[in-house]
Amino acid sequence: MSDLKKYISERKKRDKKFAERFDEGYEQFKVGVMLRQARESSGLTQEELARRLKTKKTAISRIENHAEDIKLSTLERVASALGKKLQVSIA
Repeated sequence: MSDLKKYISERKKRDKKFAERFDEGYEQFKVGVMLRQARESSGLTQEELARRLKTKKTAISRIENHAEDIKLSTLERVASALGKKLQVSIA
């Protein structure tokens, strides 16, 4: 286990508020990463995706880097523009 992972694990045990915020932030980060990977696997730049969605490149960057509170309708539009389908699951 890396020093960072060890620190996070120990801090989460000590600080419940940190644990909740860390997990929430990680989930938001993960959504942005998945969207970027989907765009890249489709061979599109942020600018090309923005054109397909009739928006600006900065909006795509914001979605990929700060995906907090993103609407499902937005995720569906992005998936459609990438030629993919959105799947949502609750685990």
